[in-house]
Parts: sequence; C-alpha cells; structure tokens
Amino acid sequence: MLRAGIVGLPNVGKSTLFNALTRTRKAEAANYPFCTIEPNVGVVVVPDARLEPLAKLSKSERIIPATIEFVDIAGLVRGASQGEGLGNKFLQHIREVDAIVEVVRCFEDKDVVHVAGHLDPIADIETIKTELVLADLETITRAKDKLEKLARGGDKEAKESLAVAARLLPHLDAGKRALSLELSPEEAAIARRFFLLTSKPMLFVCNVSEDELATADESSPHVAAVRQYAATHVGTEAVVVSAAIEAELSELPEAEAKEYLSHHGVSDSGVSNLIRAAYHLLGLRTYLTAGEKEARAWTIHAGDTAPQAAGVIHSDFERGFIKAETVFYDDLLAAGSMVSAKEKGLVRQEGKEYVVQDGDVILFKFNV
Repeated sequence: MLRAGIVGLPNVGKSTLFNALTRTRKAEAANYPFCTIEPNVGVVVVPDARLEPLAKLSKSERIIPATIEFVDIAGLVRGASQGEGLGNKFLQHIREVDAIVEVVRCFEDKDVVHVAGHLDPIADIETIKTELVLADLETITRAKDKLEKLARGGDKEAKESLAVAARLLPHLDAGKRALSLELSPEEAAIARRFFLLTSKPMLFVCNVSEDELATADESSPHVAAVRQYAATHVGTEAVVVSAAIEAELSELPEAEAKEYLSHHGVSDSGVSNLIRAAYHLLGLRTYLTAGEKEARAWTIHAGDTAPQAAGVIHSDFERGFIKAETVFYDDLLAAGSMVSAKEKGLVRQEGKEYVVQDGDVILFKFNV
C-alpha cells in the first residue's frame, strides 16, 4: 500500500490532523515540539460517494471502499539536515513514504507556541524545503563521487546516472526542489534511483482556525499565499482544513458530524477533500465492481490496462484475461441496472490494451 507522509514544523497540527484522518488517538497532540517521535501509521478510507448508490443498484450485502496509508512524522526544525532536533530520524521517515502532505499553520493562537516565534506560512514552507534540499544535496554529492569512479572504469549505467546527477546538483544548489527540474522520461527514471526527498510528489494543507474555515478561501491572506506558492513553486494544490474541527468531527456520528459542519458554514469535511487529493497525488485511481455480495472500490495506478486492473483482484484474472465488460458509473446509474445498460448499448467489451478509467464499473472475463 502506498503511503503519504504528514510533515511540517512542530505545533502546526500534524498529529491532530492525523488523529482526525484515522479516527484514532494514536498520535499524541501537545503544545510542545517533538511530541511525535516515532511515526504513527494509519490506514484511511478513501471517501467515494459512488459506492452507496452502486450497492443499492446491485443489492450488495456490503460496501468495501479503497484505502491508503498516512504516516504522521515528527516535526522538523531548522538545521534538521545537520541533525538538529530529530533531523536524521525525520529525514529517514520521509524517505520511506511515497508522497508528502505538508501541513502549514495558517491560524493565529497565542496559546499555541510557534517554533519561530511568529506566524509566516511561506517562511515555514521555505524552512522545510531548505532542509530537504540540503539533505538531497548531500545525497547527490555522495552518489556523484561513487559514480565518477565507476564511470572512469567504463560502466555505462554509471555514466548515464552521472549525467543526471550533474543536472540535479546545480538545481538543488540553487535551493530548488528536484521535482521542479524538467527531465526526460529516461532521465526521470534514472533520477528515481537517488531516492531524493524533494523529488516526491507533494501537496499542502492550510490548517486554519475553527472560525475561519467557512471563509478561509476568500478572506485568509495566509491561505491565499500558500495557494499561490503551491501553484507557482511546486505545481500542486493546497487543501484547507481546520484540524481542530476535524478532531471534533471524528468523535461524532455521521448525522451529527454533518450538522456540526453546517453550523460552521461548510458542507464537506476538509479531511475528505484531503484524502481524495492525497489519493490522486499518489497516482492512484479507482474502478468499481458490484454484485450481491459486495460493492467494492479497487485501487489501481493511473494508466493501468484492463489486465493489470484485473490482477489487483487476483493474479489468475490477469494471467487468464479475456475481456472486461465495462460501463461508466454515471451511465450505469442512469440505466438503473446492468441488464438495462447492456440493452441500451452502454456496456463495452474492452480488451488487453484498454486503459481503465476512474469510475469504470467492470466485470472481468478470464480463463486459466
């Protein structure tokens, strides 16, 4: 299972958010740095409004949603790349995740200590970026020294890797993330071998106060600044969340949670938006199956073909793949049943080259 790591400076709300995401109290949330030392790990359900209607249509006995894994990682401080705070542990834990969810404090609260003494979301982002870039510079410098020795011996792969390292080194030295360097597909494949921290896909979470949640997108200068930074510097998005509200919601039944959200002027949980954003950030997509026993969301990678998608259910499905009876979710719901969808010509017979789309409802035919 792919993992998204929750990172940020101390006291920005990471552990509170993690507890809300996983509906647990596994992560200690306290008003002092480093209350998280060892990372907390939780499996999180991906919200999918398509499953319940699909289950009703198919008279399914149960619903099984898709899941992803979130990891709550210790707070980082300036100097982490040199071992300050929990620097070495922090950096190692980031290496072990597939994407980064960076929580940025966008709320004023004199009772919650800010590690820098004042609120400046962009400065906070730059602090973390600097530490990750410095760690990557050290990684690339060490790798370059080894590759030069191998390349002098005529190693072809070492020469190719050395050329990519030579492009990455000045880019990182200029204080830029590795993911912002334009590389060819071949170069990108080589760059992945370096396991650079700043090459991981990332998104930002703007943690706002309870009172600001409903209007943060329109009125918060901090949120606006983070959104602009995310778009221009990383090419990613920023999701607005109130970790304090989400912590309250995680304790409530669904009906009461909706009423609580309505009271704060919002219709959907920020955590739901965050989970969906992280799922797509990881390059994951969902196809659906439905029958009397279950309606289920299956996780695949964007670009997976029908046989690869079938293999997620069982390796025999991929090995003996014949075809995939496929219908778009919206078409199936509009038709009212699979039988009706077939009568209307909405069900397609897709072969081995078909790239599965998010929301496809599929029945695989196979023979082994």
